[in-house]
Amino acid sequence: MPKLHPFLWFNTEAKEAAEFYVSVFPNSKIRSTMANPPGAPGEPGTVLTVDFELDGFRVTALNGGPQFTFSEAVSFMIDCQDQAEVDHYWDKLVEGGSPSMCGWLKDRFGFSWQVVPKQLFETIGGPDAAGRNRAVAAMMQMQKLDVAKLQAAYKG
Repeated sequence: MPKLHPFLWFNTEAKEAAEFYVSVFPNSKIRSTMANPPGAPGEPGTVLTVDFELDGFRVTALNGGPQFTFSEAVSFMIDCQDQAEVDHYWDKLVEGGSPSMCGWLKDRFGFSWQVVPKQLFETIGGPDAAGRNRAVAAMMQMQKLDVAKLQAAYKG
């Protein structure tokens, strides 16, 4: 089966975004950068695409112009092991962006992320129905997810 990887459309910030993202995630790198060739819609020699990896996950960023913008309809979800990882990714990605609810945020480029601890699914998907309801109610009040508060809500 062929491999899939996302292709993100930026106005003019593809290189800046790729450099920022690889600085946030460990084991990440810029793979290649392609310049606009003569005759292309963009200014010749400026960055057209950046191919990069986020911890081995391949992503391509395109400077495609202002015709399309990001929305919450597409996001990357970060599976975090604990509160320390949530704090790391949330704090880095939200800088210059904007927080939303339930672990969602938009970074400074307008791209949406979900920063989610594994404990969220343990609480909102746990065997105790009343605990699940309390955990969901607690989550609905949070911007950045708080593991201790989710677990406390689940336990009652």
